[in-house]
Amino acid sequence: MKKLLTSATVSIALLAGAPAVYAQTQSQPTETDQSTYTNPAASGEAETDFDDAELRKFVEAQSGINDIRDEYMAKIEDAGSQEEAQELQIEANDEMVSVIEDAGLDIPTYNAIATAYNSEPSVRNRVDALM
Repeated sequence: MKKLLTSATVSIALLAGAPAVYAQTQSQPTETDQSTYTNPAASGEAETDFDDAELRKFVEAQSGINDIRDEYMAKIEDAGSQEEAQELQIEANDEMVSVIEDAGLDIPTYNAIATAYNSEPSVRNRVDALM
């Protein structure tokens, strides 16, 4: 359970942007459109009414996310430059998006479940029961 909690948190961080070690030195503005996405954790309004099918898809995606996270975290930490780290971040992000979509979820739903897993015991208990 603790591994899933950590993994979900790391996955959200990887999907949301560059690793913290490079975030402070990032000088180029991002080109992503954040106007349509609100972070449910920041608003305090985490969705909790996921059906079992969505939660099963989340568990399935999480397995692939764990593999990608394990592979890329060391590569990113060992990167020789900020540019190399950003390229690796983009690669990891693209692979994670593919894993999530291949599991049948969209990114906002995956992130909402991960946020609820971290903040809502009822969602955490349901996900843990499916593992």
